[in-house]
Amino acid sequence: MHGAAFLRRVNDLSQRKSRNVIERGFNTTKQWRGLATRYDKLALVYRGAAVLRAITVWLPYLSDTP
Repeated sequence: MHGAAFLRRVNDLSQRKSRNVIERGFNTTKQWRGLATRYDKLALVYRGAAVLRAITVWLPYLSDTP
């Protein structure tokens, strides 16, 4: 590969990796049925559920003991 084509391929690979991380994060969040189906009528309740799910996902990473 020549210079520009090689850089394009490396850039595509890094974008694909970044996109994959984001998609996995959304998929983890959407495992909660209430967020995936969005049954809540009020945006405030939905946002509260999203925040609560984010806390439950991040909690294992915040502890300093296994």
